[in-house]
Amino acid sequence: MLLDTFETQGLLFNSNFKDSAGSGLQAYRGDLVLIEGEVADAMGRRKPPLATMVGAVLLADAAHLKFIAGSLDEIAQLNAFIAKYQPFFAPGMGALLYVVNIAKPMQVELAGIHFVLLPLADGLVWNELVDELRLEKSDFKGQSSGEKVVTLYKAYQDYRPRCENVPFDVALTQVTDAKRAIYGAV
Repeated sequence: MLLDTFETQGLLFNSNFKDSAGSGLQAYRGDLVLIEGEVADAMGRRKPPLATMVGAVLLADAAHLKFIAGSLDEIAQLNAFIAKYQPFFAPGMGALLYVVNIAKPMQVELAGIHFVLLPLADGLVWNELVDELRLEKSDFKGQSSGEKVVTLYKAYQDYRPRCENVPFDVALTQVTDAKRAIYGAV
């Protein structure tokens, strides 16, 4: 399975779970490495990643990503995501990303994929997705972790965002100086 390959390559980081989602699908929640850290020693171990997609929600079959959601610190990191993962994009892959430094919601087409980009500096991706797709707790009742991701994916297929389509070069100019809100121990 594709997500097993990602795990073996060290691309899944701060994992919440990787689980079967039925019908030859696997689901994952956690962070997804965009830019790997440098090799730290002769055994090939790596330093922490330089950039990750925070709170990633993935649904994949044996060879392709069918759905991706998560949070990027900067819209420019979308280039790193595409460079690393484009060979694994399924035709029509669903993609909804929260971006910390964008000024307003927008949609862009890149690498043959329609990306919905929403601003978010503070919040949890999963909770925001559930709200954005108008799902309720009862929609997930009795489901496994993987099945919950499938439910989210099915709701995304009927999702019609109400934000403008812009060329990616224009999207890159519509940024703010917002930074991710990080909370630590008190």
